Amino acid sequence: MTGFDVRAAVAEDYEEFLALFRGAMMFEMQADDLGRRMFEPERALVAVDGDEIIGTTRALTRDLSVPGAVVPAAHVTAVGVRATHRRRGVMSELISRQLREVPEAIAVLWASEPGIYGRFGYGAAAWGTSYEIDLRRVGPPAVRLRPGELGELPAEDAGKHLAPLLRSLQERRPGISGRSELGWQKHLLDKPDDRGGKTARRILVHRDDTGAIDGYALWRGKLSWESSGPANEVSLEELVAIEPSAYRALWQHLLTLDLAAKLEFGYAAIDEPLQQLVTTPTALNRRVTESLWLRVTDVVRALDQRRYAVPVDLVFEVADDLIPANAGRYRLTAAGPVAEARCERTLDPADLSLAVTELGAAYLGGRPLAEFAATDRITEHTPGALATATAAFGWPAHPVSIEIF
Repeated sequence: MTGFDVRAAVAEDYEEFLALFRGAMMFEMQADDLGRRMFEPERALVAVDGDEIIGTTRALTRDLSVPGAVVPAAHVTAVGVRATHRRRGVMSELISRQLREVPEAIAVLWASEPGIYGRFGYGAAAWGTSYEIDLRRVGPPAVRLRPGELGELPAEDAGKHLAPLLRSLQERRPGISGRSELGWQKHLLDKPDDRGGKTARRILVHRDDTGAIDGYALWRGKLSWESSGPANEVSLEELVAIEPSAYRALWQHLLTLDLAAKLEFGYAAIDEPLQQLVTTPTALNRRVTESLWLRVTDVVRALDQRRYAVPVDLVFEVADDLIPANAGRYRLTAAGPVAEARCERTLDPADLSLAVTELGAAYLGGRPLAEFAATDRITEHTPGALATATAAFGWPAHPVSIEIF
């Protein structure tokens, strides 16, 4: 007997659902109309002890860029358990049921406690880089700008202009989550109480020769003063640029703001091009951590829907203790990066054996399958199969997630 039940949420659960998660994470978040409109009760689960909600999880309806495609992905969030009901298996029941029921072939999340999610078959699939840039040392390149090339947008009009750029980024780099119209409204909310002593958000845009917006940056500032004078802080929340000229111009502007001494940015890629633009890379003060965790919930559909960097024809034996239907042997065939892939069950001997966790970790192309062979988490049965699979699952651009959801 568990002493609790798990059920699908209903619309009336919204405020109690939010209050529990807010309490579990120890932060303030007020219920509002936008949050209520974005709440998808049919995609949320609650654990209940009598009439009291004691645990929560939800899966947002969003898409995600993967190598060569943009596909539906269950964006898991709001995983929480009431402090008085910990160590009773509440989280295990919620996560296990959620993974068995989501209709998408992959689920993704940001892990507040990374040690938890490997137990459920999630693998760390994308690494992120955070910068704490010393603006007095970094030495950005000088960029000549024409009048009107850089400007600002009001938040009320920004979403419709910025959404196509985010979609273009999805087509270029794995790991990027799409946003609905409501998602953009939430993303651009700028409540004074949420600013943490910083300025209102600035929406900087770059325009090409035709006047079309081809890049943007969301940033804030914070007044700071040292004995030697002003040392303001710049917080960069998001930067998306489709063309190199936009990327260079946006960064040049941010790195040369008057009176500023430090810039913080938490959502850069491992292969962030910024490293090529500055004269003193050590002034970037980089820190690398895992960001997006990925779980394959349907092997056939997951391997079908992405593309592969080189031709591949291999049989994978996949182990999955949580979703038994995933376990088995699969033949994956693809003719290269622009060709559709085909994955189907087979009784043929396996070329490689691995668990669903390693499959998820390598899925976005940011971690080589060969990485896991050194610790026996992948077994090669056919000589050369690991090298082929590693090359096939790789991708030219490293995956990155540019927001915590």
